[in-house]
Amino acid sequence: MQTYVFIPARYGSSRLPGKPLKLIAGKPMIQHVYERIAKAQGLAGVYVATDDERIAEVVREFGGDVIMTPVEAASGTDRIAAAAQALGLSDDALIVNVQGDQPLVHHESIEAAISPFLAPDYDGSFEMSTLSFKIVNQAEITSPKDVKLVTDVNGFALYFSRATIPHGRDYWDHDSFKHLGIYAYTKRFVDQFNQLPMGQLEDIEKLEQLRALEYGHKIKVVLSKHDSPEVDVPGDIEMMEALLLSGH
Repeated sequence: MQTYVFIPARYGSSRLPGKPLKLIAGKPMIQHVYERIAKAQGLAGVYVATDDERIAEVVREFGGDVIMTPVEAASGTDRIAAAAQALGLSDDALIVNVQGDQPLVHHESIEAAISPFLAPDYDGSFEMSTLSFKIVNQAEITSPKDVKLVTDVNGFALYFSRATIPHGRDYWDHDSFKHLGIYAYTKRFVDQFNQLPMGQLEDIEKLEQLRALEYGHKIKVVLSKHDSPEVDVPGDIEMMEALLLSGH
């Protein structure tokens, strides 16, 4: 399978306008994301997918590849579908979707996300995978900003939620896992996903991945060794800079 990484990026953000271009340790956030992803093994290409010329110009300046997508693309997945179409990718091509607000994303996380598709026993019974990370910061267990997930015994997602799941009734000695905003799927599945109406649970939780579960599609979950915190508010930039200086 040829593997392509797309980083959907938009300029507008209600809490942090111009987020992809915010400087972190003197470098635009989108550049941090791009350069870290490019270290992953086995990639046929890395592209920023955007409808904003300001973002595109910055990407070109640091030597990255960019694909301009329609302004009317409503979601990151819509943007990725348009970019894949522009490249003329085959239905079997593997697409990795990495949110552009993860400046500490590790290249091994990209490799982990695609690993189920490269396994010798892959039988095509699923066409989407994503990542989890064992929560070490206890505040994340109850924070709606951090999405939690639970899986079945075979490592397929049962549910994603902003709430605390699983929630111990009588005791609390279990591990909790959060979802990392990295997905891998075939182009065929991306096109199919985009034809599905928004699901009720997706609308309630505002989590796009729930659409796949609501319509009966399996999502393979891989445990990542690396966290990938996201930038949502201005204060997160200082946190990212501190983590970068500490060697992350």
